[in-house]
Amino acid sequence: MRPYVLLSVATSVDGCTDDTTPARLILSNEADLDRVDEVRAGSGAIMVGAQTVRRDNPALLVRSAARRQARVARALPATPIRVTLTRSGDLDPAARIFTAGEGASLVYAPRSAAPGIRERLSGSGAEVIAAGEPLSLDAVLGDLAARGVRQLMVEGGGRLLVQFLAAGLADELHLAIAPVFVGDPRAPRFAGEADRGGGGVMQRMQLAEVRRIGDMVVLRYLTGALSGNAAGHSPAVRLL
Repeated sequence: MRPYVLLSVATSVDGCTDDTTPARLILSNEADLDRVDEVRAGSGAIMVGAQTVRRDNPALLVRSAARRQARVARALPATPIRVTLTRSGDLDPAARIFTAGEGASLVYAPRSAAPGIRERLSGSGAEVIAAGEPLSLDAVLGDLAARGVRQLMVEGGGRLLVQFLAAGLADELHLAIAPVFVGDPRAPRFAGEADRGGGGVMQRMQLAEVRRIGDMVVLRYLTGALSGNAAGHSPAVRLL
């Protein structure tokens, strides 16, 4: 048994997740950011790749005070476990994923690199866990399941999202599309050639929901990996 894996990504209409300027391109509107916050609050852990930590320095906190209080009322930490994966250990111990707010932070690394990464991140409060040689998503998911995580939300970057899809380890995909046209072939894209690791989901995904959020649309797909049964989730279809 592993956690139910929910992938979340926002793109432009031409599939870009960012542009090539130094500033981060914000694609989601406020209503969509609130939707993402709701999904975070319903998850046991939130994961991003090390490159996302370096580039965006996310805190990965639940923003809504009411949602944090509701988690505490259910005997859960206010913030889900924050997770990142790294092969090199090139992470800043002062990154917000380790230092902002309260809650546990986990760093998964290859077995051979884990001791050095523990030394580098000592004092950050992060727990560094050896997860295979090379780093294995199966080992990561197994460890999270052993910690009681029933739903894992993966927020990026693109390479990590594609790795979950290619390995058949994703159960659900939330694809939010913003009315923005980047139009730059150099811009990073969801499942772009630079992030493509080979393989892929051979089975057609099931469109479970279409939701308009202001000037955006969110498509919710079930991948068929476990047909929604990984953690007692219902695969019921809703077309809105």
